[in-house]
Amino acid sequence: MKKPKVLPDPENPIKLLDLKLTPAKKWAAGIPAVTAALSDVVEEGIPFRGVRALFTMNQKGGFDCSSCAWPDPDDDRSPIGEYCENGAKALADEATMKKVTAKFFAENSVNNLSKLTDFEIGRQGRLAEPMYLPENGTHYLPISWEKAFEKISTHLNALHSPDEAAFYTSGRTSNETSFLYQLFAKEFGTNNMPDCSNMCHETSGTALLSTIGIGKGTVKLDDFYHSDVIIIIGHNPGTNAPRMMSALEKGKKNGAKIIAINPLPEAGLMGFKNPQEISGIIGNGIHYADLYLPVKINGDMALLKAISILLLEMEKDMPGHVLDQEFINEKTAGFESWAEQFKNYDLPSLAISAGLSEQEIRKAAEIIGNKRKIIFAWGMGLTQQPNGVDMLKEIVNILLLKGSIGKPGSGVCPVRGHSNVQGNRTMLINEKPTKEQLDKLKEVFGFEPPRKRGYDVVGTIHAMHEEKVKVFFAMGGNFFSATPDTTFTAAAMQKLRLSVHVSTKLNRSHLIHGKEALILPTLSRSDIDMVNGVHQFISTENSMGVVQSSKGILKPVSDKLMNETHIVCNMAMATLKDRSVIDWKSFADDYDKIRDVIEKCVPGFENYNIRIREKGGFYLPNAARDGKFITTEFGDRAPFTITSVPENELAENEYMMAATRSHDQFNTTIYGLEDRYRGVKNERRVIFMNQKDMDKAGFKAKDKVDLYNFDDGIERVAPLFLVVPYEIPERNTVTYFPETNVLVSINNVVGESNMPASKFVKIQIRRHWENPD
Repeated sequence: MKKPKVLPDPENPIKLLDLKLTPAKKWAAGIPAVTAALSDVVEEGIPFRGVRALFTMNQKGGFDCSSCAWPDPDDDRSPIGEYCENGAKALADEATMKKVTAKFFAENSVNNLSKLTDFEIGRQGRLAEPMYLPENGTHYLPISWEKAFEKISTHLNALHSPDEAAFYTSGRTSNETSFLYQLFAKEFGTNNMPDCSNMCHETSGTALLSTIGIGKGTVKLDDFYHSDVIIIIGHNPGTNAPRMMSALEKGKKNGAKIIAINPLPEAGLMGFKNPQEISGIIGNGIHYADLYLPVKINGDMALLKAISILLLEMEKDMPGHVLDQEFINEKTAGFESWAEQFKNYDLPSLAISAGLSEQEIRKAAEIIGNKRKIIFAWGMGLTQQPNGVDMLKEIVNILLLKGSIGKPGSGVCPVRGHSNVQGNRTMLINEKPTKEQLDKLKEVFGFEPPRKRGYDVVGTIHAMHEEKVKVFFAMGGNFFSATPDTTFTAAAMQKLRLSVHVSTKLNRSHLIHGKEALILPTLSRSDIDMVNGVHQFISTENSMGVVQSSKGILKPVSDKLMNETHIVCNMAMATLKDRSVIDWKSFADDYDKIRDVIEKCVPGFENYNIRIREKGGFYLPNAARDGKFITTEFGDRAPFTITSVPENELAENEYMMAATRSHDQFNTTIYGLEDRYRGVKNERRVIFMNQKDMDKAGFKAKDKVDLYNFDDGIERVAPLFLVVPYEIPERNTVTYFPETNVLVSINNVVGESNMPASKFVKIQIRRHWENPD
């Protein structure tokens, strides 16, 4: 076999293990989830420390889970445990007593560390002290905090323009830190603030802001309990938001019908065994999906159009019983023009494009038909499609037809993937701040903030590659492993003069670095944060707009860690010195003072310091939730949006690939090597394929293959994957990220939101090239 033109760089090591395959599960959670949750705590050697923290996590007055952003119940919370399997794994990961010290870095060069897999890198332990990699250095060296801030300030102040710096934010960052972080960037002089939302739900914010006037979901947790129809589309709750399944269980028991739409028949969409109930231990659990629609990758738009056609037809047969005409007349704009488009569509063609039968689509329309309390919940299966913004607008169209926004038991629910990614945006972490936001900062602080739009994630990578961005500062996260086009991004990051990462654990972004690099170790959510002898708390916002306090309880693993707020304040004081008009030290000394200025700058935070101390926190204002749609062009009406159905043509030798996470993974953090629900154990370099496609190509289970992408005329290759037969639409495939990020072109983005379209990658699959050596 011919050797590929492009071999993987050290940032993408190739190691195959002993793949074990078992039948895919038909239900999620149950006793196996409890066992898996507790086993990680035991494996880390912290049974007492870990279990104590688990009983505090997500409780009122406790600390917020650093995993997903699914909300906690407003009323009483489970005394057994208000967390899921992934939350327990996240806690074990950060509560470990294993430490990565200067001795570790002295014994391990950057080059050798880069040959480890992401799982192996993450298992090394908590970062224990600041580290510095000099230009042309082979090993990270210890550095004092004072010297680290001096190094940062020297680089930042040497730039020709503030726009030669970019400040990235992860979703785990608190409201207090996020507000100060964006404030520093703006006083420094740039809006270059890429953040993790640019890679997960920027699409949601873009679509919702332009249609219902707010870039957030409109439902509360209680709405799931009283909904008539819950539609889960492009999302796998069993793995990505396991606590969502308890809400679905309550809705199901109260009579809700559930429609699951996804290329893969995920266990979390099929059934649920609640481990906190007897029926979940010895019973058969709850069968979730009343209807499962195995839509093709990016066939969702055709499905949504087909449902709309059927709803319009049903309204003609039963006037006033299907559409909410009163709502349409009083609360929306453009209905007639929107309805007119369907003269150009027909159900058979749309069904083919969706990869479904007409009968399956009719069943969906019948379930929705005479119902008003409807919730659409989605994940990155939609937001990371090239036409993701349009698909979400089409979802809004259906809800507007039914009058199902701004009423109890109904609305839109983007399922956010990180614990405070929504709060970051609320705290003005945004590369495109509004005039009103900037004017308010000027009024409160007395400096002129920059007005020029900054770089998002994709823009930042391009700018680094073109050497327009020379200093990159990351507040949390694993930027490199989260981003697309691995080889291109690696080359971009290696052109930086300085890369800085504020982190709790070692990750691959520390190993793909600028000419100089800093690792700044910080506290985790579960750690005690003491400032001037006072045990501090921070605040976060969940995916349903609840702002709540979070107060760590564990002794930090090292006395050389610094909380994120102090890192920002010290960087600001070292960089801006006397030219700053902000009293950064006062913010470092007292988090209440940070919340006082947030109250002045961000709507909805009145009496912040009083309300944040209330058990359970408080809801932020949400006009759309209250039935008020405030859009610039249409006033107080929500517009119907005319969209189009894409033609997803594949060449004879092409397949469509979507990258997803395994069950033993949260975002870029790999907790283990078992995708329990899909029946994959001890391996991540796998590609799920339809058996008919395998037969046609002559592949058998566990055959070794290489994956290719040729976007932009560039040959990209992800070598050495194992074929796994799976129930998936023909010509569709699924792999894990970040292993296949190398195949996602930096130019393959979502229209309007500019997010990487990692769920829509055209690939070729060839037998693996075997090295004769």
